[in-house]
Amino acid sequence: MRPLDRYIRDQLTNQLVSIGETVSAEVITIVSPIMPGLELRIRSAIESLSRDNQSVAIILQTLGGVAEVVERMVTTIRYTFDEVIVIVPNYAMSAGTIFALSADRIMMDHLSCLGPIDPQIERDGKLVPALSYLRQFERLNEKAQEGALTTAEYALLNKLDLGELYQFERARQLSVDLLIRWLTQYKFKNWSHTETRNLPVTEEMKFSRANEIADSLNDPEKWHSHSRSIDIETLRGEKIKLKIENFEDNQELYKQIRSYFELLQDYMHREQLNTFVHTKEYF
Repeated sequence: MRPLDRYIRDQLTNQLVSIGETVSAEVITIVSPIMPGLELRIRSAIESLSRDNQSVAIILQTLGGVAEVVERMVTTIRYTFDEVIVIVPNYAMSAGTIFALSADRIMMDHLSCLGPIDPQIERDGKLVPALSYLRQFERLNEKAQEGALTTAEYALLNKLDLGELYQFERARQLSVDLLIRWLTQYKFKNWSHTETRNLPVTEEMKFSRANEIADSLNDPEKWHSHSRSIDIETLRGEKIKLKIENFEDNQELYKQIRSYFELLQDYMHREQLNTFVHTKEYF
């Protein structure tokens, strides 16, 4: 290994350790599409750590991927850690949003973003957003019922594979189910009283709030784009009302995250890496 490479790797690991000390947790960095096999790398990364600390902070950047892989990632992380913090220094879209919302705590800054929970399906070696196909089918089906289909639209409707459409619908339902389950089980676990009226919070209330959030983030008409960025103020706002911490409020942590993440981005670009998993013992 070249001396410069060793120096950069040591710098990244030292900075990762500093972040862990500030948030009192082990730290795992995941910068990757969420594709089959990623959960195995995460398991290996977790196994490299000691079991003394029951909290883990996950520095996450992803454009999304497959919901089933997210489920396996959450399973392996929760097998070891009682508390999960997800730190989003840049973006965590689609399936990455589902993963972020499985955490006990979410940390972002003013430029960080999550995205609509538009599940993706692997098709011909590529990931395609399921909701786009489902919305197109619904639109064409509505026009067909009204007798308003054009010749071109009729040809397009005939090309849509009903088996694939069913798979897309199942992917959408899985994404919603996972989000509701994890919000209720983890994000809301310490939510005991309402903020405005100080009323006791029931399990039914937690489920209802989780369902509202899932409906909002799963609405393609609201967000218009699979890649729409949803910033911290929108997520905290009246329509979604998610409790998210701004890590800019802790200037030491903010500087640590920015320094680490900028060096990591430079390193990945130079090494032409599109996936990266990092702990203090796993590189």
